[in-house]
Amino acid sequence: MATIVLDDSGAPKRQGSSVFARMGQRTERIVLGTAFIAVLFIAWQLVTALGVEPPILLPSPADVVEAFRTLFSSSDIWADLAASGKELLYGFALAAAVGIVAGLAIGWYPRLGYFFDPFVNFLYAIPRVALGPLLVVWLGIGLNSKVALVFLIAVFPVLVNTSSGVRSLDQHLIRVARCFGASDLKIFRTIALPGSVPFILGGLRLAIGQALIGVFVAELLGAQHGVGAMIENAGQQFQTDVVFAGLLIFATAGMVLTAIVRWLERRFDAWRV
Repeated sequence: MATIVLDDSGAPKRQGSSVFARMGQRTERIVLGTAFIAVLFIAWQLVTALGVEPPILLPSPADVVEAFRTLFSSSDIWADLAASGKELLYGFALAAAVGIVAGLAIGWYPRLGYFFDPFVNFLYAIPRVALGPLLVVWLGIGLNSKVALVFLIAVFPVLVNTSSGVRSLDQHLIRVARCFGASDLKIFRTIALPGSVPFILGGLRLAIGQALIGVFVAELLGAQHGVGAMIENAGQQFQTDVVFAGLLIFATAGMVLTAIVRWLERRFDAWRV
């Protein structure tokens, strides 16, 4: 009878002498992800080299690299990166703080959830991008309206995931803790909060992509500097190589932030249910 060996995460450990069996899960993820990116770039280069699409529609990787070199040889790109980075940092940090606190409160206190659920569902259902023009009217065309739009787009994944994590706690465990005389504060600190951490981090991972969308849309509504404004200006002038360069900047920022959240998930993996 075959013996099943489990790894540290409780999943069946690969057996055999294949290449993937000898490498860890993290190494396998990196190798396969890098291989996919390499295949994608090779296919992209082949399509452009064979002339399937004209350069004005699909620039070659070499054209995009040249666009990067031109962009970073100018001082304007640093102002664009600073403006977009500030909007992303402030909006995402505010969304994380408000989403976690409000999600914990709504999930832990059912009556509070009943009171705020209609409002949360209403805002979550409407396209929050459409609030951009209103935010510009209310807060002006400067940084405040852009941060507010990023916050409104990114806060709901964190809030909904966090409240769902609290509501999905094992009620038998909570009742046992109450039977042993544990106070609400101690139950929240030792059971509710650790049990919700995986849901919180999952919400943060979802919020990263939403926050980047918020930055791009906010800068379309009017901005002197920003990567989104740079992409819009390049698109109007049919500079598709610069558009691709800007998109890669957004993608790189998202990958870096996602990697940070994944690292936090591994740090708190012991708390996962």
